[in-house]
Amino acid sequence: MTQKAFTGAIRVIGIAQHPKPARSVLRLLARRPGRMTVAILAFACKEIPLWFLPVVTAEIIDLVASGGDVSTVLIWFGVAALLLIQNYPMHIVYTRNFMTVVRDTGADLRNALAARLQSLSIGYHTRVSSSIVQTKVVRDVENVELMLQQVTHPLLSSIMVLGGAIVMTAIAVPQFLPVYALAVPIALGLRAALSRRSRARNEVFRREVEGFAARVGEMASLIPVTRAHGLERTAVSRVQAGADGVRRAGLHLDMLNGHVASISWVTMQLLGLGCLVLAAVFALTGVLPITPGEVVLLSTYFTLLTQGLTSLLMLIPVGARGMESMRSISEVLQEPDLEQNEGKRAVAAVGGHLELQHVTHRYAGAERDAVHDVSLDIAPGETVAFVGSSGSGKSTMLNLVLGFVRPTAGCILLDGADMQELDLRTVRQSVSVVPQESVLFEGTIRENIAYGLDDVSDGRLREALRDANAAEFVDRLPEDWDTVVGERGARLSGGQRQRLAIARALVRDPRILLLDEATSALDPESEELVKEALNRLMKGRTTLVVAHRLSTIRQADRIVVLEHGQVVEVGGHDALLAAGGRYAHLHATQAGLPH
Repeated sequence: MTQKAFTGAIRVIGIAQHPKPARSVLRLLARRPGRMTVAILAFACKEIPLWFLPVVTAEIIDLVASGGDVSTVLIWFGVAALLLIQNYPMHIVYTRNFMTVVRDTGADLRNALAARLQSLSIGYHTRVSSSIVQTKVVRDVENVELMLQQVTHPLLSSIMVLGGAIVMTAIAVPQFLPVYALAVPIALGLRAALSRRSRARNEVFRREVEGFAARVGEMASLIPVTRAHGLERTAVSRVQAGADGVRRAGLHLDMLNGHVASISWVTMQLLGLGCLVLAAVFALTGVLPITPGEVVLLSTYFTLLTQGLTSLLMLIPVGARGMESMRSISEVLQEPDLEQNEGKRAVAAVGGHLELQHVTHRYAGAERDAVHDVSLDIAPGETVAFVGSSGSGKSTMLNLVLGFVRPTAGCILLDGADMQELDLRTVRQSVSVVPQESVLFEGTIRENIAYGLDDVSDGRLREALRDANAAEFVDRLPEDWDTVVGERGARLSGGQRQRLAIARALVRDPRILLLDEATSALDPESEELVKEALNRLMKGRTTLVVAHRLSTIRQADRIVVLEHGQVVEVGGHDALLAAGGRYAHLHATQAGLPH
C-alpha cells in the first residue's frame, strides 16, 4: 500500500467509525464531492423525460380532444424526442462518475480494513477466525457496493419524480396536491415498520454466514488431519450443521423479504388506483375544472410516484443487508484492542541489548501468570535459549520481547529504553523471527525472500540463499527463484520452507533474532542443514531460542530453564548438567538415561 493509500485508509477508518452506518456511508460518498455533484446533475438531466413526458402526453390529448393544430403536436413531439435523446449521454456521465465513487468507496473500505487489521493486537487475531475477517473484507464490502448501486438510482429517481410532479401539478391543478401528500407518509410508515425486522434478521443471517465461513476455513486447514484419521464424515457433518444454520436464517430472511415486497406493491397500487378514480370523479362531477389530459397527467404522475416508492420499499432488504454489512465492517474499525504505537518514539537503530526487569504476564481470563517475575540481562550478540516443559512460558517470553503481548507487571528495556515507550513497528524492522512452521505466501521464491524490501539486490538475495543452505535446491527448480511455491509453500518440503525462512531473515540483517522451535518438525538430514544455516544467521546477533530438543541449544551462551512461568535455572549446558537440577532431568529424559 502506497503512503497516499495508507493515509486515505486512516481517514476512512475515522469516517466509518460513526455509530450510525447510514451516516458513515453518506460521509464516505461525500469524500468525492466533485464527482458526486456531476453525477447528481447528470442524473437530474437524464430523468427529465420521466416527469416531463406526462405533460407532453396531457397536452397532446387535450389538442386531440379540442381539435388543435398538427404543428403544435409536432412541436411537442420535437421537445419530447430531444429530452429522450439527451438521456443517453447524461446516463453515461452519471454512471461513469457515480460508479467511480462506488468502486473507490469499496476500495477505500478494503484498504481501511487492511490497515486496521495490521494495527489490531495479536490477541484480537487469536480470538477472531481468519475466515470471518476474510468475509468482512470481501463479502461485507461487496454488499455495501451492491446497496449503493441498487438503492441510489431508484432513490434519486423518486426524489426527481416527486419534485417534478409537485411542480407541474402545482402549475396545472394545485388543488390536487394534498392527494400526493398521502403517498409519502404511508411509504415512510411502511419503511419504518419493516426496516426494524429486516435489520434484525439480516444480523442473524450475517452471524450465521460468518460462523459458516469459520467452519469452512477450519475444515480446509484440517483436511490432512481428517484424511489421515478417516474423519471425513465428521468434518462434513460439522460443515453441514453450519450450512443448515445459514439455510434457516436465509429462509427466514427470504420470507420477510417476500412480505415486504407484497405489502409494498399492494399498498402503492391501491394508492395509484385511488388517485385515478379521484381525478375522474372530480372531472365528472365538476368539483375541479380538470380536462381529460389533466386526468391522465395526474394519474401518470401518481403512478410514477407510487412506482418509485414501491421500488424503494422493495429495496428495503438490499438496504438492510448493506447497512448490516456496514455495521460488520465497523466492528473491525471500532475494535479497541489495538497495538498502541502512534505517537511513541521511533527507533532508528537497534543495538540488541535486552533487559527484563521483574516481568510478569497473565493472559486475560487465566487463573495464574504465564510468566512470573522474570529478570534477565541479555547482552548484544548473546544467544539465550529457553527450555522447559509445555506451558512453562517459553513462547510467552518471545511474544513479550516482540511486543505481541505486554507485561502486566515489570518492564522490558531495549538498549536502555522501556519498550512501552517505543514505536514497536520501527523496532521490528531490526528483528527477524524463524518459527516452527515457516510462513510462505502464494508467490515466487524471490518474492517470499524479499518480502517488504523494495531495494534489495539480486546479489544480496543470492548470498542469503547460499548462507541458508537453500541455493542448491533453488537452482534445481525449473524456474530457479522465479518458481511459485504454492499457498503456504505447499510445493516445498518442510526443510526447504524453513531454509527459505532463514534466507528471508538473513537478507534483513536483523540485530535481534527469535527462533521458535525452528528445527523441531524436521527430519535429521534437513535438521542438520537448517542448524548449519541457523549458526550463520545467529553469528553476531542477539538471539533468543525456544527449543524442545536440548541437543540443538548446547552452544547457547546461556540456557534459561522455565517452570510454571518462573526461572528455576540459568547457566551453560555443561554447568546445568553438572548441577543435576531440572535441566539435567530434561536432558536425561530426552537421552533415555536413568534419572
